Order: sequence, then structure tokens, then C-alpha cells
Amino acid sequence: MTRDTTRVTTPEERFEDLPEFDYERHSVTVGDSLEMAYVDVGEESGENGETFLCLHGEPTWGYLYRKMIPGLSERGRVVVPDFVGFGRSEKLTDRDAYSFDFHYGTLVDFVEALDLQDITLVCQDWGGILGLTYAAHAPERFARLVAMNTGVPSGRQEMPEAWEEFRSFVERVDELPVGMLIQNATATDLPDDVVAAYEAPFHTEEAKAGARAWPDMVPRNDGGDGAEMTQEAARRLGEWEKPAFVLFADSDPITRKNRDPLRDLIPTASEQPDVWVEGAMHFLQEDAGEDIAEEIVAFVDRT
Repeated sequence: MTRDTTRVTTPEERFEDLPEFDYERHSVTVGDSLEMAYVDVGEESGENGETFLCLHGEPTWGYLYRKMIPGLSERGRVVVPDFVGFGRSEKLTDRDAYSFDFHYGTLVDFVEALDLQDITLVCQDWGGILGLTYAAHAPERFARLVAMNTGVPSGRQEMPEAWEEFRSFVERVDELPVGMLIQNATATDLPDDVVAAYEAPFHTEEAKAGARAWPDMVPRNDGGDGAEMTQEAARRLGEWEKPAFVLFADSDPITRKNRDPLRDLIPTASEQPDVWVEGAMHFLQEDAGEDIAEEIVAFVDRT
């Protein structure tokens, strides 16, 4: 079969010697025969074993969770996929090939392919928009929710000025500076090799089509995609009965205002400590990953 030239895979040599990320690449087939890559670390151990599903957002990949994987894997199995278009997963070079339904469908395919059960969802940014929506529609697969710097958009909300500036920038630049975007949304001063690791998945400008598509896809009052799904998810999360922990950074200008509404939406969230991750920005996994892993393990232990 002739391979579609609009589908590309980043050369493996770009992922060699990544700092703090010496994890084997696994993959499953999702969607229209697309490879979705993931890390799978640790093991479930009897009745007390846990399965942590960690979902990244824009424009990162599973590397974002490298500081959290060690702590979480001491408590159970840690599964960290790269969404199609990101990380070590296959990429589509046609921006129009990406949609809310596309990403949602590949996430469902991924979880079903691995037959993940009793999941503790750990999600941030688009990982939360998609992950929380999926959990709301398939609660039988999920044991707990950990929502970080994310939300379940109503499709009617005004977006913060910082987000509007970000979306506008992504739309107008000829070359998308992925490393710069991540550094600008991180309180930590990232070393050059870490910045390079975030840029590694994008070996060509065409490979960044998924990263260019995601910002404008956020459901909102003047655009986006997937509002019907997120609105229904919000309704269902309003009746959620399993444990939920809303854990936001105190210095993220994009999602900070989402925190209290999300905590109020999910009934069980108010049963957990009222915690802010101090001194962290949008990519709080980068700024405080080890501490966040401890918070999540403590959440699991008390629930």
C-alpha cells in the first residue's frame, strides 16, 4: 500500500538522549491506521494498584510528564500517550485533518486498545478538555479525576486576553517557535536541552499542523470546535460521584480563572484540599512536577 504523503513520523534519532526521558516507545493503531505512541511505566499491583493516564496539551507531548512519572510509577502503572500530531506519534501535515472529533476518537481508540480500567486521569490543557469529556461520557473506565490548568468549555465563554494573544501569534507566524512558547508559559528557566526536547517532535514546519490547529479549536463564543460534546460533558460532570481533585497553578494567566468554576462544577472536588501549586505557570508539570506527583499520590491514598 502506498503511504499517504500527508502522514509523517518524526525520525527516531531526534528523540535520542533526551534529558530525563529514557523511556521505551510503545504504539497502538488508532483512527485511520495512525500510530499513537506512548510510555508505559510501572505495574498495577493487586487491589491497591493504580493506573494513571497522563494527557498533555498544546504544544507539548508526553515529555512534559517526565518529572511526575517516577513518583506516580511507585504507586502504580503510568501510561502517557502522545496525541496524534505530537511527540512520537504519527503526524498529519494537513491542518484541516484535525478536529475535536478526530482527537476525541483517537483517545477513545487508545484507551480501548489498551483496555485501561479504573483510571486515575491526570490531565492539563487540551488533555483536560478531551480527557474530562471522555471521562464524563465513559465513567465506567475512570476511578478518579485530576484536572490541572484546564477546563470543560461551554462554547459561550470569553477567552482571556493572554489566550487571544497566543492564538493570534500561532496564526500569523511563518515558523512556529514551539520551544519559545513553552518557555514563555513556564516559570522555570528551561535548559537548552529541555527546550530542544520539546522541539524534537517537529522535524519540519509541516509536522506542526496539529500544534497550529489546537488553539483555534478551543470551543468559545466566537469559534472553536466540539462545543456540543463539552457542554454535555459539563452536564454529566455536574453529577460526578467519584473522587476528583482540581489542582491549578497560581500564576497561569490563561486558565487560572477556570479553577473555581471547575471545582464548583464537579460535586466531589470540594471534598479535596483547596490547593494551589505556588510559583507555577501554565506548564505546571515542568515547574513543580515532583510536588504535583506527591499531591496526586496522596489524593489516591485518601480516596
